Amino acid sequence: MSATLAELAEKSATKFILALFVDLRGKPCAKLVPVEAIDLLATEGVGFAGYAVGAMGQEPKDPDMMAIPDPESFTPIPFIKEGLAIVHCDPHVEGSPWPYAPRVILKSLIQRAADAGFEPWVGAEVEYFLLTRGADGTLATADTADTAAQPCYDARGVTRMYDHLTAISTAMNTLGWSNYANDHEDGNGQFEQNFQFADALTTADRVVTLRYLLSMIAAERGMVATFMPKPFADRTGSGLHLHLSLTSGGTAVFPEGSDERGLGLSPTAYAFIGGILDHACALQAVVGPTVNSYKRTGALTTTSGASWAPKLPTYGGNDRTHYIRVPDSQRVELRGGDGSANPYLAIAAALGAGIDGIKRSLDPGPIGGTDGRTALPPTLLHAVDELVGDPVITGVLDTAGDGVATYFANIKRDEFFAYHSAVSAWEVDQYLTAF
Repeated sequence: MSATLAELAEKSATKFILALFVDLRGKPCAKLVPVEAIDLLATEGVGFAGYAVGAMGQEPKDPDMMAIPDPESFTPIPFIKEGLAIVHCDPHVEGSPWPYAPRVILKSLIQRAADAGFEPWVGAEVEYFLLTRGADGTLATADTADTAAQPCYDARGVTRMYDHLTAISTAMNTLGWSNYANDHEDGNGQFEQNFQFADALTTADRVVTLRYLLSMIAAERGMVATFMPKPFADRTGSGLHLHLSLTSGGTAVFPEGSDERGLGLSPTAYAFIGGILDHACALQAVVGPTVNSYKRTGALTTTSGASWAPKLPTYGGNDRTHYIRVPDSQRVELRGGDGSANPYLAIAAALGAGIDGIKRSLDPGPIGGTDGRTALPPTLLHAVDELVGDPVITGVLDTAGDGVATYFANIKRDEFFAYHSAVSAWEVDQYLTAF
């Protein structure tokens, strides 16, 4: 029998709990609940005004959104504050799971996968920058010595950020996530810290928790940890690469040993790849959901010499230029997502696309092939247009209830036009005295 929330809190000497969920944009929202109220939290949840939360599909007149905790997600975080823990919650409205809640959407998709005979497993690579922000808003690399033209894997850069990186690593290992590597990425000030894969819901929860931990621990040292896809035009952007695999009855379904394409994958795995590629343009609206996302995928190069962001929906072996990389026969890596992606929605949409490919026995074509495939969308607006025209990806967003996909598309269109209406420094430089 699984431990109750009260038992978990007592065992970990928890005094306060952050009852947490994210909105459709990925904003972490929580109430701080004292352990004295844990029975009320466990049975009734904790209430929120949904409209005030943000992108949750509510208006001011709507009834309270009750965040119901999932005890399986209980995460003590005493390295942030002694006696503090996080529990991830599923928002409910009037007793029913709220269909606009990202965690509810992913759980619904996982059930859809189960109905098709599969258990989804996911690993995630969380990339981020460590910066400082001046009084005038200017961004700078937190490590002022991090100026190399090719800083990736630089041992000195990792060592200078030793205190931060080891604090995060220790936190992950304390939580049982099995941190196995911490490295300097391709951009100055950019890092990645890896943890072992898990079931799809657990990994999504961990991405949300890790972003929170990174932000808080960086702030304690006077830094800003940002998951913005492209904070600097001339540096590599930050991805959220997803490693996806399926089992059926506990048995892996991707590996086959040998095949004519040479990647060691089963027909099921190739069909899964075919589904993701077939829906890639619509998928980008979910895995690259901000205006800034398309500065990353549209980059031609960077100061280090490569953008590491795919521009075409292709697949290949252990080759990081593809939309889907196949590093081995156990998994496929979706490289189109970025640091602004909501992990629940990104994982749900990717799995939904792949499972559609399996249902339709899609052939992804030859390795590296582009025949019949268009380039990924050049802007968020183009991606949203692709999304609304794709019934599979909109069906994923609507999997827990109708209307979510339309709502999501509308807030993303509004986001694009808000950006488009702002006058940028580039426009002033180009046009002020040009005519």
